[in-house]
Amino acid sequence: MTELTSEELERYARHIVLRDLGGAGQQSLKTARVLVVGAGGLGSPVLQYLAAAGVGALGVVDDDAVSRSNLQRQIIHDTERIDEPKVDSAAAALARINPHVEVETWPVRLDEANAADLIARYDIVADGCDNMATRFLVADTCEQLAKPLVSAAVGQFDGSVTTLKPFETDEAGNPHPRYRDLFPEPVPDGLLPTCEEAGIVGALTGIIGSIQALEVIKAIAGIGEPLVGRLLMIDGRSMRFDLVNYRRAVD
Repeated sequence: MTELTSEELERYARHIVLRDLGGAGQQSLKTARVLVVGAGGLGSPVLQYLAAAGVGALGVVDDDAVSRSNLQRQIIHDTERIDEPKVDSAAAALARINPHVEVETWPVRLDEANAADLIARYDIVADGCDNMATRFLVADTCEQLAKPLVSAAVGQFDGSVTTLKPFETDEAGNPHPRYRDLFPEPVPDGLLPTCEEAGIVGALTGIIGSIQALEVIKAIAGIGEPLVGRLLMIDGRSMRFDLVNYRRAVD
């Protein structure tokens, strides 16, 4: 395993003194490769906290450019980056946060033609995309390739996070649930309002994205209890957190 340099030991000192994480966990973070789907509202805090935590390689997939209306919630970007590809803007921000992190940019839309090739390059995926079709594609592909997935979504004042490992079993030998056990089919286009149509409170994406980043860190370091088979739902209006358990459907 790659040794931590003296500078890294100082940088990650607050991780290293954690009993559950320690030096071994930090080394695991250093050698990990994480793909983040979307460099928007959710991808912003996910990327920033994973870079700060010392994840060795971060892949960023996004085919969009920074717009002024993004800046209210997509805090990895700034006014000077308007009209720049989001992956390039994100890479520049991450380099300022932590020069030890390798950032791999993919300025494409993740689709059926490239999903398997991109996801296969990484150890774990964090999905922060803004549409159901891509969310299902990512989940199905991660299941096929046996890649852990931390999937999150946000609405106007609410959001949710879950971790998926359908290729593994629980202590009783039962397979963990799939994304399709939680949501059997994508919602048809046009049925749900888009962010542009309904709006969203910016700080909510920071809350959900930070939880998503924590789930990724836990999965890499092998600590804590992941949100496998559990959907964490957050109502920002009432600041209410609820957990919903779900199981693998009978094939």
